[in-house]
Amino acid sequence: MEHDGQLELYTAVASQLKEAHARVRALQVPEGVRMALTRKLLVITAVAKHDLADATRRLERFTADLDEGRFPEEGL
Repeated sequence: MEHDGQLELYTAVASQLKEAHARVRALQVPEGVRMALTRKLLVITAVAKHDLADATRRLERFTADLDEGRFPEEGL
C-alpha cells in the first residue's frame, strides 16, 4: 500500500512540475528571468528523485512566488 501512495505522490508532483513549466513558458518576462525560473524548476525536478518531501516544499514555494509575481533578477 505504501508503494501506491508514493507513486501517487510522484504523479502529483510530476503534474505540478509540468504545470509550473507551462506557466514559466507563458510569462512575459525577459529571457534571463525565464532561464533562472527554468533552472529552479530543474533543481526541483532533480531533488524529487531523491527527496520527494523536500521537492514538494520547494515546488510549493516556487508556485507561491509565481502567484505573487516574485521573480529572480535577470542574470542570476
